[in-house]
Amino acid sequence: MAYLSLEKHKLVNLEYSLFKEILRTNRAGSYCSSSIIGCNTRKYHGLLVCPIPNLDMMRHVLLSSLDITVIQHEKEFNLGLHKYSGNHYEPKGHKYVKQFGFDVIPQTIYQVGGVLLSVETILSEKEEQVLLKYTLLEANSDTKLKLKPFFANRSVHELTYANLNANTKYNHIENGIQLKMYDEIPGINIQVSKNSEFVASPDWYNGIEYIKEQKRGYEYKEDLFVPGYFEFDIKKGESVIVSASTKAFKTSGFKTRFTKEVNKRIPRDSFKNDLLNAASQFFVTEKNTTSMIAGYHWYKKRLRDTLISLPLLTQALNNNDLLLEVSNSAITEISKVYLNDKVCNAPEADTPLWLFWMLQQCWDKKVLENLLSNHSDTFSKLIQAFLYDKFDNIILLDNGLLKNNDSDKPLTWMNSISNQEAVTHRNGVCVEVNALWYNALKFVTSLDQHFTDKAFIESAQSIIDKLDSSFVETFWNKADECLYDVVHNNGMDTSIRPNQIFATAFEFSPLDKSQKKKVVDTVRRELLTPKGLRTLSPQDGFYEGIISGPEYLREKQLHQGTVWPWLMSFYAEGYLKLHKTSGISHIKNIAQDFKKELGDHCLGTLPEYFDGNPPYKGKGAVSMAWNVAGVLKILKLIENYS
Repeated sequence: MAYLSLEKHKLVNLEYSLFKEILRTNRAGSYCSSSIIGCNTRKYHGLLVCPIPNLDMMRHVLLSSLDITVIQHEKEFNLGLHKYSGNHYEPKGHKYVKQFGFDVIPQTIYQVGGVLLSVETILSEKEEQVLLKYTLLEANSDTKLKLKPFFANRSVHELTYANLNANTKYNHIENGIQLKMYDEIPGINIQVSKNSEFVASPDWYNGIEYIKEQKRGYEYKEDLFVPGYFEFDIKKGESVIVSASTKAFKTSGFKTRFTKEVNKRIPRDSFKNDLLNAASQFFVTEKNTTSMIAGYHWYKKRLRDTLISLPLLTQALNNNDLLLEVSNSAITEISKVYLNDKVCNAPEADTPLWLFWMLQQCWDKKVLENLLSNHSDTFSKLIQAFLYDKFDNIILLDNGLLKNNDSDKPLTWMNSISNQEAVTHRNGVCVEVNALWYNALKFVTSLDQHFTDKAFIESAQSIIDKLDSSFVETFWNKADECLYDVVHNNGMDTSIRPNQIFATAFEFSPLDKSQKKKVVDTVRRELLTPKGLRTLSPQDGFYEGIISGPEYLREKQLHQGTVWPWLMSFYAEGYLKLHKTSGISHIKNIAQDFKKELGDHCLGTLPEYFDGNPPYKGKGAVSMAWNVAGVLKILKLIENYS
């Protein structure tokens, strides 16, 4: 039985199975995703979802689903599942599901009388192509399969409806058809590895509903186009491969390709391997440039997420080439965004400083030397941009601290906007920005041999000398024995938030050991949960323990108590630096708490955030890079301290 495996009695319970999801991605930026029962519950779900760079920067749901019908003795058993108005599901294919497993790739086994049919799904690593393998495991009489494709052809953020502009005509290709419904969207090629008959039966299936969109307060009904169906015989023990792609292929190579793709995957046979499998899914290569997706289904690249996640994910995958490639692309992007002559306001205050933390985490010293040799000018210019007030919205104070000075937008990772207003604006001197600032200055001065501008190094050292005293003088909250979150013109923000934990985990910190211990103890008491750190103490009057409601309300609640797993790795690092081997059991318990989550939300990965109150339900995007990276970092810390 697969490491991640679910039995029939759970799968047939739609209240259970509709709220568990699967996600597979590839290096081309495409993904395949649905509920474990095969019923799409989000507008983001689809069998083949691809970027179309020539059209826009969005991913597009090309093929929504592919319904299977088993035919025996001229009787048809449809294994598909779609939701319609009035909580009506048709057909009811879930009642035939015997088992679902997710060892290497997703596999669903259906039972129809004496028929056992296995369906396995995989994406080609570097192509916009999904491959489905249908294997007839058992059959007592002649069996046929009928496959009915449902086409969406729209952005993941939109819905489609029956319309006269759609070109519903198809062209025959080798063992299949090509359908190109709109000029700007690539044609979709569906091909079968054996001779099959395609029967034209064009129709729009109207009013298909997505329950998760309904719950999130968005439009949730759409129409999908079905051009007809494929039909072919299948014998006991036979496997048939079906390909859906933006390209046409030689069908004789499908079985070989399927096997090769499976062999590339990391088996999901343990907690760590499950995380490694998830880790590999965030990397994409476009136009010979490799970068990282922040999360699925709706996030794209985000520099902050990349810098925090990259060294942890690549170390776990033991892939130094990936570390170097993505580092180069991230550094190039940072230079374009922050160092061009037109930039007066920095988009974010902390992101350029996370770059120096990323360099500290370069686990392959050859990669670090390469980056220092090729990008030292960028590194020095970034530090100088802060030292010499390049940005109008970030001010270097006389005491060496950085002040966020932007009245229009939030500049830190707590950047939620509700009704066009920042929720946690944090305009002022922020604790984690200045912990990053101190750490970055100490790091570059320790590598002064790589920089030709010695005056810049001297300026950096003079700021460090100021920060050694001003950081604690400014941020130390004597009453609560922790750090203020923000210090601004109106005084000190005494909200107990997780941003202070970074000062205990970074390689260089202006805190002494006693102060670090008090911060860690406060965070443990007020913010620690089994799923990560809360963004606000439950004792605070503004605390929101459950995130729910329409988008504007969710954004308002986002950093007022929600739990973020990626923060946990910094807590674990700060804790272990203090307690060494005696702290391992506590951190091991934290790691094990995440094990159950890999089977609770989107199988094998971690969602964006969790409610702050028990049972800590996962919410937001179904798979986030920095959360997977954070748990892998915790496992690595346990290994190191053991």
